[in-house]
Amino acid sequence: MYVTYKLSVLDRSRTRLHEEPSKALRDTVAFAQQVEDLGYHRFWVSEHHSVPGVAGSAPTVLAAAVAAATSRIRVGTGGVMLPNHRPLVVAEQFGVLASLFPGRIDMGLGRSVGFTDGIRRALGVEKDAMGDFEDRLEELARWFTGAGEPTPYPGVHALPAEGLRPPLFVLANEAGADVAARAGAALVIGGLKGEGAMAAAVERYRAGFVPSAWREKPYVMAAGNVAVAETRDAARRLLVPEAWALAHSRTHGVFPPLRPAEEIEGKLIPSMSQRERGLYDAALRGHLHGTEEDVVTALGSLVARTGADEVLVTTSSYDRDALLDSYRRLATATRATAPAPPASPDPAPSWP
Repeated sequence: MYVTYKLSVLDRSRTRLHEEPSKALRDTVAFAQQVEDLGYHRFWVSEHHSVPGVAGSAPTVLAAAVAAATSRIRVGTGGVMLPNHRPLVVAEQFGVLASLFPGRIDMGLGRSVGFTDGIRRALGVEKDAMGDFEDRLEELARWFTGAGEPTPYPGVHALPAEGLRPPLFVLANEAGADVAARAGAALVIGGLKGEGAMAAAVERYRAGFVPSAWREKPYVMAAGNVAVAETRDAARRLLVPEAWALAHSRTHGVFPPLRPAEEIEGKLIPSMSQRERGLYDAALRGHLHGTEEDVVTALGSLVARTGADEVLVTTSSYDRDALLDSYRRLATATRATAPAPPASPDPAPSWP
């Protein structure tokens, strides 16, 4: 029995040591063109503010550049952090994107705020703004659907968004799955092992899903790091730069640019404190890595357990060539395991 699923990409425009952030943004656009050629379904970009190791701070702007440089792949955000923005402005931005690139734009939204007091003050939000996410999501939906006057703003319209329906995705942890269900949105949830709380949240999302103007049926996208290489050791090494950066950020307060795995393993790991080494080891866990056979088997098991419709790959690494090779191997291997579609005179309808 075959289990089929779509494969997509989230790129966070990670910077590399001794490179300008502008190069990371240009590389994101070029990477989108490459994964489009590999047959991936979506390409998403993210929102981070005042993070030295991440250049992607304006996702709708970057999504426009990606969409203009590609022709087939769906383009979206993973995601726009709704507490940082007025829902009207977010609706207008996605209305413009959906108007310029009809049928290709996804609206992925999250509830995070800046991770330091300074960033939150600069954005004009407080840490507890995350608690208003569901209300903001409801207001955003009204700007698109025009369902009654979006009070308290009578006579105001979000142009050109009103009447458009870019597919809505909610980036959620286990608790946020209920918000996605009540909104009638697709669910994006991390945890490629598909066990425990994550699997339970997916079941709860499906059980509580309310059909909406955005989607008639539940849709689940599992997100996380996937690394594929000729050997298991080589695949694991692809995960080293991001794991080190995460451990460094939690012990030094700064999320740094990526460094080569060889430098990290040869020089930086031996000098780590016990706490930092523990965080580094933890950051290497919970991902899928290995040969094509290893990863395809693991993904098939994940999809079988959770019923995920799609897998969003978020892997970052210093070595761009090795990273692209990982995505190429993954695309080739998963296509090889999928059955041929049944012959039909008419294409089956599908929701993006």
